[in-house]
Amino acid sequence: MNYQKILEEIEKQIQTELPKGEVASYIPALKNVQANDFAMSIKLLDGTTYNIGCFDKKFSIQSISKVFTFAMALKLYGKDLYQRVWYEPSGNPFNSLVQLEYEKGIPRNPFINAGAIVTTDSLLSYYKDKNLTFNEINQFINNLSKQNISFDEEIFKSELESGYRNQALASLMKSFKNIDNPIEETLETYFKHCSLMMSCEELASAMLFLANHGVDPLTNEEFITAPKAKRVNALMLTCGHYDASGDFAFHVGLPGKSGVGGGIVAIVPKKMAICVYSPRLNKKGNSHSGTKALELFTTLTELSIF
Repeated sequence: MNYQKILEEIEKQIQTELPKGEVASYIPALKNVQANDFAMSIKLLDGTTYNIGCFDKKFSIQSISKVFTFAMALKLYGKDLYQRVWYEPSGNPFNSLVQLEYEKGIPRNPFINAGAIVTTDSLLSYYKDKNLTFNEINQFINNLSKQNISFDEEIFKSELESGYRNQALASLMKSFKNIDNPIEETLETYFKHCSLMMSCEELASAMLFLANHGVDPLTNEEFITAPKAKRVNALMLTCGHYDASGDFAFHVGLPGKSGVGGGIVAIVPKKMAICVYSPRLNKKGNSHSGTKALELFTTLTELSIF
């Protein structure tokens, strides 16, 4: 299959979609992007990469980092993790407080904000120190992408200063005894890994292990076991796009995870990892053109898991 030709066809067809949607504005520093940017990268299991657009331009990965922290927490705690964070779709916005109150401080899944705060807290409990915890998360992603990535200080501080809703989520969970560490340390670590900067090409490389049962196909290093990789992929399919996860599964048909920075990662099991970047978001907080591009990709290649 001529993947480069397919990507170029997608780039041509997506042009009319690029002006649609709005750049994330609730985190002030995220406004400072080129709103009509577009990029797409795919990486095959043999390491071959195909790219279009500004594929080497770094952007804030935001909630895509939740895939990595969930994988790390699952590796450390196994099934015990599910006592603190469940694995069901939420059907609510990613930063909803209402459901959390009803369900006594246990988040529905690790990809909504509350769930990711809990998985971050579990990593902090394991590593004991906020700087060490962040360094371990950063190193995990470095090892996956084979790059040295870092976080954006301005975006991190912007989230720290404007993250009132996340502070409320953490405080509510703390009241139900589901946050073990000081709220400030847990949130600082959470905001920091959301502020990591990566390109489409780097993210496609970092996600490749999930297309290969938890094993890096290029080095044969096992990052997580096959059963755990299956769990991560299942949750990406059912929960990776918040209350639009069903819509994404319906139109795209791949396990995927979005971030309000405009990125979406997706995997085709035993074939490839994909990343698309377009910062204008739809009403559900997912990249508008990114979602359309992935729908075009699975239509043109017939590579949906369905």
